[in-house]
Amino acid sequence: MERDILVNQDRSAPRLWEFYEELNEIVYVADIDSHELIYMNRKAREVYNIEDIQKIEGKKCFEILSGSSAPCVCCNGNRLKEGFFAEEIRYNPVLKKKMASKDTLIAENGRRYRFELAVDLGAWEQQNIGYEANESMVNEGLRIALAAHSPEQSIAVLLEYLGQSLQSERVYIFEETNCQTVNNTYEWCASDVIPQKENLQEVPVEVVRMWYQRFVKGESVIIKSVESIKEEDKAVYEYLSPQQIRSLVVSPLVNEGKIIGFYGVDNPPEKYLEHITTLLQILGHFIVALIHRRNHVRRLEELCFEDQLTGIGNRHAVQEHFGTLNPDDSIGILYCDVMGLKKMNDSMGHKAGDQLLIRSSECLKRVFHEYELFRIGGDEFLALCVGIEEQELYRRIELLKDEMSAHHAPMALGCVWRADGKEQLDRLLTLADNRMYEDKRKLYETKYKEMRR
Repeated sequence: MERDILVNQDRSAPRLWEFYEELNEIVYVADIDSHELIYMNRKAREVYNIEDIQKIEGKKCFEILSGSSAPCVCCNGNRLKEGFFAEEIRYNPVLKKKMASKDTLIAENGRRYRFELAVDLGAWEQQNIGYEANESMVNEGLRIALAAHSPEQSIAVLLEYLGQSLQSERVYIFEETNCQTVNNTYEWCASDVIPQKENLQEVPVEVVRMWYQRFVKGESVIIKSVESIKEEDKAVYEYLSPQQIRSLVVSPLVNEGKIIGFYGVDNPPEKYLEHITTLLQILGHFIVALIHRRNHVRRLEELCFEDQLTGIGNRHAVQEHFGTLNPDDSIGILYCDVMGLKKMNDSMGHKAGDQLLIRSSECLKRVFHEYELFRIGGDEFLALCVGIEEQELYRRIELLKDEMSAHHAPMALGCVWRADGKEQLDRLLTLADNRMYEDKRKLYETKYKEMRR
């Protein structure tokens, strides 16, 4: 009889979980921070068909419990508290059962463990005929997606749920761009499947032209065997075959009568192939609504963090970006002040003044295009150059001066460089600002006397 029920736990720690070994309920323990699966009791190993406890050694909880290659999107690990149980009733798409679970946090030897006890509330009724119309599956997918905190997370949760429920290897969304291509924008992969998202950007729509002929009729595409299309649809075959895709079902995403992309499932069990299409069509309407919400949220974020005149970050974006800086990285700070803006506004009107600001920002974009740029005041710009070398910063500043001269966009400049970001940012910003004002004073005394305000 197997006695080594603790897989990865520190051997000096008490055998905290042995009490649960013979329980009739499912019990598992995972490290919250590393997602390492620490323990599964006899019942858990039984329902997940794990005969040898050593097979879970070094494995992640999402690999074993969800069959996924990445942490579960709806994981509640970091929301758990010691002494409190989070209770939930949810459908488990891997076990095909509705489960009631109790989760809590256990801290031991400096590690944080997620402890879950789950009870089977009855097997899910899966029908061979009408599988796609199963109301429970659709409702559960919508429920967990709507519980997510953002449209982005809702989409990710729904794809994960579909992948697990349909026992497929990959679920994905492709969205059309404005240049006759489609981009793979979301994907979920089973634990042993290599992600393909990065390789599937800017795919010409022409490649899937035959699919679109079906999409415009409101139909899905079912390919039972990719090898069978080798001759009749070579373009699609050359994309699918290297991805180890044997079969798939894809369905259009339609918004106000216009196809905006498609989504699909790779390598589901053969018995599901004929019964997935209606399910995808039903959930497709919901995915389109989520994409619409996502676009709306993105636009609101742009309005909050983007300067509407120049298209670069605003003061809010500066503060947001400060929180992402790594103190080990070198940093270059460049303050810029547009010369003569008030005089131009007064003499030629604000439209001319706006054009001066746009020309100035375009000069910055051309020279510092890979760094963060912000408009922090009416006539002030800021460039934050993380990871830049000192000599490279000064070289760029000389290039900026050439751009300013060529495009009639005079600016006073003040810069600071440090080998790391451990010095207080406020102090560095003040130093760069002071140097900019000194440069501004000199320029008004010499080169731009006529612009003096």
